[in-house]
Amino acid sequence: MDIEEKIKEVTVQLEDLKKRLPAHSLKPSMWAQLEELEEELECLQQLARQKEDQ
Repeated sequence: MDIEEKIKEVTVQLEDLKKRLPAHSLKPSMWAQLEELEEELECLQQLARQKEDQ
């Protein structure tokens, strides 16, 4: 799987998780998953930019 495909996959997962988030009383596990996906997406986007610069 290349970086662009992985970015799309993580983006879909992140959007799905955000749709399932309750308006109040966010569970710690969901919060952790949200942060993890956002960090992974950010890293993948940085890798993609570096790859484009080469």
